[in-house]
Amino acid sequence: MTTATAKVRAAATAAGLVGALALTGCGGGGSGDDSSAPASRTPAATASAGSGAVTGSSDKLQGSWITTSKGTVVALVITGKQAGLFATGGTVCSGAAGTEAGMRMIHLTCTDGSEDRVTGMVDSVDKDGMKVTWSGKLGQETYTKAEGGKLPSGLPTALKQ
Repeated sequence: MTTATAKVRAAATAAGLVGALALTGCGGGGSGDDSSAPASRTPAATASAGSGAVTGSSDKLQGSWITTSKGTVVALVITGKQAGLFATGGTVCSGAAGTEAGMRMIHLTCTDGSEDRVTGMVDSVDKDGMKVTWSGKLGQETYTKAEGGKLPSGLPTALKQ
């Protein structure tokens, strides 16, 4: 398999993840009472020592966001106060996103122990993009909004015409 084919497959995998997450991230309607939800579904707002609790959701953060980083496609999905992050290569993280002490914050715990994206502060967000600065060595990432389970336009591609 060529590198170009691998990158196209990674992008297709990310698009599938975004679609699946859009479907599974939506509530099933009903009364809105989550009191019967198991504790394991509640996001860990305190993913790292010393982090504060997310106190409210932020409408501007809602949706599916995509970026590429170090050769991987990263999908960040935010619904209400819940956040999930999936990267090609197997990284899966979950947690909380929303307002905290007047700032928009994201707190994640990753199943593989990765600490690249544990605590992030949203520097800016609009209808097309979001910039998040992650604590630690990763620094700032720029995400593009994905609509309807599709990859956003403008992502780098490895295909040569």
